[in-house]
Amino acid sequence: MGSLRMLACGLLLGLNLALLVLETDGQENGMKKVKKQVSGRGPVNLAHQQRGTWRPLMQTRADLSEVRSIKSVFELRTLDPEGAVFYGDTNAGEDWFVFSLRNGIPEMQIAKADILVSAIGGPKLNDGQWHKLGLSNEGKFVILEVDGKQALVVGLESNKTEEVMTGQIRLALGGILVDEKKLVNPFVAEMDGCVREGNWLNLTSPWETEEVGDLMPCFDAIKPGAFFSGAGLSVFRTSEIPIESEEKGINIDIWAESSNEMQGAILNLRNDEQGSILSVRANNITKELTLTLGKSSTVFKLGFNKLSINMLKDRVRVSLDDILSRAIETPDYLASWKAGIFLSFGGIPDEGDAFHGSQYLHGCIEKIQIQGKDVDLDTAMYKHISVSSHSCPA
Repeated sequence: MGSLRMLACGLLLGLNLALLVLETDGQENGMKKVKKQVSGRGPVNLAHQQRGTWRPLMQTRADLSEVRSIKSVFELRTLDPEGAVFYGDTNAGEDWFVFSLRNGIPEMQIAKADILVSAIGGPKLNDGQWHKLGLSNEGKFVILEVDGKQALVVGLESNKTEEVMTGQIRLALGGILVDEKKLVNPFVAEMDGCVREGNWLNLTSPWETEEVGDLMPCFDAIKPGAFFSGAGLSVFRTSEIPIESEEKGINIDIWAESSNEMQGAILNLRNDEQGSILSVRANNITKELTLTLGKSSTVFKLGFNKLSINMLKDRVRVSLDDILSRAIETPDYLASWKAGIFLSFGGIPDEGDAFHGSQYLHGCIEKIQIQGKDVDLDTAMYKHISVSSHSCPA
């Protein structure tokens, strides 16, 4: 297909992406997976269980002969600055299109014949508001409209493209079907966002998903933060978080309205040999905050907006709202941090299992910083499907 075809296909791919159907052989880890058909018309939360991979939330396919429109329109709402929204491909996956966000700004990456293009532009979309997006193909150009205004135009032309639109188009939502190494500009695929009211190339093909259980719902209204529903936690490996100096140690800052019905473990540090060495738990019933270091516990009143933990070589300092509340002598936890222990938010891991636990947190953490840098839960080594990394219900 010519540059028009290429654009159309890229657009189709991308556009119809929200209709996407997961293209797999139905086998993973030696276990048969059951594909379920789901509706793509209502709100769809792009978060899914298969973290750590680029595999889509869901996908679909259709014969190109069925395509009667090269324009798709849908609404997107997110507070997440980066992630995959939709994908599409033709020519058995050789020609593909990816629509994503980077720093909140729309990005299109397109591969067709001898062309590989990455383009970014338009307004920031991660403001938590619903935005109406339109993707269309006009001649040699793929055009993105945001809220009725032209926001990004990508031109494509190649002497190697063909004009005949034959074969199938595959569409995907919340991930990609091409090897991520082929991307011009790699990004973090996880997306905490919702799409709704999609008209995807006027196709009626159903979506398929291999997700276990129900898909995540979309909140009616959202505000910035990470929401823990009380069903799971998020885990980091501390060896991936450097210590700048032993004099300054490790600083962990957590912002939250602790008096607003927080219940469960906010933070936990676990060493495989020693078990839990530090935990912070909120109890909404007693209105208490319990800090446990080893076998010693200290109780504070709930009501803080900022919790700060400073881990030094021989002690741990705890501050509430920037006022030092307690300094406790401890073994050299910095050595354990460097070696690599588990840092969990939203629960206390079980012994011998970093990904499952108890005392799961129910509540919203507005912001987490380690060493003064914002923590993106999408980059965790594990994050339970129930954890919304960038949005809390308003």
